[in-house]
Amino acid sequence: MSFKDLRNFTEMMRALGFPRLISMENFRTPNFKLVYECLKWLMKRYDPNADVHPDIDTEQDRVIFIKTVAEFMATKAHIKLNTKKLYGADGYAVKEMLKITSMLYSATKTNVAGSLEAGAGDASSVSFDVSSRINELKEARRLASEITVKGAQLYDLLGKEVDLREQRTMVVARALEINEVEHGLQASIEAVQNEIQKTVTMLDNVASDEANLEAKIEKRKSELERNNKRLQTLQSVRPAYMDEYERLEEDLQKLYDSYMIKFRNLAFLETQLEEQNRVEADKLEETEQQLKVMAEKIRTEERKHQQISPEDDDDKNIIDDDDENDSDDMGAPNRMSNRVRPEDMHPSPRKNNTILNDPFDMSDEDEGSF
Repeated sequence: MSFKDLRNFTEMMRALGFPRLISMENFRTPNFKLVYECLKWLMKRYDPNADVHPDIDTEQDRVIFIKTVAEFMATKAHIKLNTKKLYGADGYAVKEMLKITSMLYSATKTNVAGSLEAGAGDASSVSFDVSSRINELKEARRLASEITVKGAQLYDLLGKEVDLREQRTMVVARALEINEVEHGLQASIEAVQNEIQKTVTMLDNVASDEANLEAKIEKRKSELERNNKRLQTLQSVRPAYMDEYERLEEDLQKLYDSYMIKFRNLAFLETQLEEQNRVEADKLEETEQQLKVMAEKIRTEERKHQQISPEDDDDKNIIDDDDENDSDDMGAPNRMSNRVRPEDMHPSPRKNNTILNDPFDMSDEDEGSF
């Protein structure tokens, strides 16, 4: 059982015109009543004259109904159905019923396509009856083959008409002789007697064959009785592993319910994640667009500034020259005041007796070395 099979079955039944709406949740648990309605409607859809077992109240009635449906589909439509899965009336039964619905749906599509090509009109008015069409097709094939054979024979006979006409004329013109007529009648009587003898022989053989068949039927009946007794014995005995099987089946149902909950949660979370990623992508795209607009504005302002800058540079150069002259006149006294005397740079040792041992102190010998 799969989600795809359930979806295809519901869609095909809706397309075929099933009067009841079928949900994909109807087959989560066994639902024999719905399976009965679907199978009954499909059989009537395939053959309106099909006989359907009317009751499903007891276990025996349900078994008879499933066997009737399986035999009908095997003989009429050549579709092999698994009766155990149909009797289960769960998702596995949907997989079996899908075989019938697929055949009817494909036939309806083919019929609708042919009607559209021939201009037959709306596809909703298409009726589909397989049994009557099959009988008509067989009859048409038989008549076509018979017409072909008869036409070939007639052509051969017409080709021989030239020779036969002369012989027929000669025979009609010739006078009849009693001896020849008597000889012909005697030959016909002997041929009929031979046919009668063959028929009697065949009847005798039929009687012996009938006796053999009756013996085989009796043998089969005895074997059937033994098998029925053995079946009743096996049904009365409960297998040793049946308790464990039922327990495992319950555990499997619990695990399947848990799996379905987790699967739905996972699908919901994946949808939320995709939505979040889409929102973030939209935000990022919007930010990039804003940055592009800002960069374009900055480039536009720079181009405007470059167009204005040549005249401003000339004015700035004039102003800078004046500032430099003024700064030179004012900076001369300052430069004189900033000159340092040599004795200020090299203090005498007498003033720095306390720091003669300073490693960073520069003595007169160091000065001479420099």
